[in-house]
Parts: sequence; C-alpha cells; structure tokens
Amino acid sequence: MRDEMSCRVCRGPLRPSGRGRRPVYCSRACQARAYRSRRHPPVPAPAAPEPAGRRRQIGEAVWRIAAERGLQMATVREIAAEAGVSPRVVQYHFTDKHHLLVTALQMLHRENERRAQERIAALRDASDPRVLLRATLEELLPLDEQRRTSLRVMTAYYARSLTDPALAAVFLHEGSPLEDLVAALITAAGARPSIDVAREADLLVGGVTGFGLDLLHRRRTRADVRRTVDYHLNRILAEQP
Repeated sequence: MRDEMSCRVCRGPLRPSGRGRRPVYCSRACQARAYRSRRHPPVPAPAAPEPAGRRRQIGEAVWRIAAERGLQMATVREIAAEAGVSPRVVQYHFTDKHHLLVTALQMLHRENERRAQERIAALRDASDPRVLLRATLEELLPLDEQRRTSLRVMTAYYARSLTDPALAAVFLHEGSPLEDLVAALITAAGARPSIDVAREADLLVGGVTGFGLDLLHRRRTRADVRRTVDYHLNRILAEQP
C-alpha cells in the first residue's frame, strides 16, 4: 500500500501543512507534473500481436490518402483520422512522418509482390517463359482495383520524391531488378539475335509503365495496350518452331 506520507509523483517525504487537507505533493513542481500527466496520459502499449496489425492499419490509411488525395495530404492528423486512431497512436508506432511514409511504401511493395506471385502461380502455363514475360509486364498495368490503387499510390510517392530528397533516396532505389527480370525472361523466351536484350527490357518496362498511367487517365484502352505489347514482343522474340 502506498505510504500516505509520501509524494504521489516523486515518492519523497511530505511536509505537514498544519491546516486544511493533508498534502499529496511535496512541491509545486510535482503538482504541475501530475497535472500534465492527467492532461496528456501516455499511450498504453498494445498487447501482442497488436503492433503489427495496428501498423498495417495505419499503412493502409496512407495508401488510401495517397491514392485519393495525394501524398501532400498525408499529415499525421489526416492519417490518424483515416485509420480511425488518435495521432498519439500513430506517433507511438512510427518515430516520425518520414518513417511512416517509408514503412507504408515498403508494406505496399510486399503486398504487390504477394499479389503478383499469386496471380502468376495461378496461370495455366506458368512454366512458359513467354507467358511469364507477358504476365510480369501486365503486373505494371492497372487491370484490377488493387493494381489501380497501387499505381495511384506509387505515382503519388514519385511526385513527392521530386521535392523530398530523403524520400527519393528510398523510393528511387539503386539497381533495376524489374528490368533485369524482364531481360532474363526475354532471353529465356528466345530473343532474336539482332536485339540488345537489356535495352529492350528497359523500353518494355518504361513503355508499359507509361501505358499504365494512360489507362488511369483513360487515354488508352486495355485492348490497345495489349496490342502494342504484343507488337513489341513479336518484334523482339524469335518465332516459335
């Protein structure tokens, strides 16, 4: 049981007042600290495995704001409101706004990879390099709601990275893993001897990425994009026997 003759804040000895109620704080400083703690209580740590679920919930809120209103609207207060939590909960799980934006981006990358792997694994001819090549390129296109949202979020991050060097350092990572994968698939599918596989991979990834933005703006149709992709694949791949 708490010693009734000790301060509620510092546990130091209390000095009898000589009149009125028994004091509960040893000084005005401790009284002020107690007042502040009542006004701004610490955010309790959620029970395991709540942190992962709460972080995901906040990350998805960033995606929705970025896709619908742009990343410039993704303030901590707006993110908290979208996630249905308090700003203090957001601040508990993320050290600062940069950490939050980067983590949400990393979550999106993992989600895209998981969805892509599921779609490709469901293909009838998933072992055919030509089928894999086409499917890999189509992952860059907004062909369903998940991919439409993802592309809108990635576009919002790209726009923000133009004026945010810290975000650009994460968003514009070194290397070109997607282009390298497409180049390997072109080779496996049987490239014509006259082409430069690496350059063609760059053109395909860059071109299909641009087609994805055109689809978002409804400047092209899916059928038109697929015909153009077919044209380029037929140009760079050798005829099958």
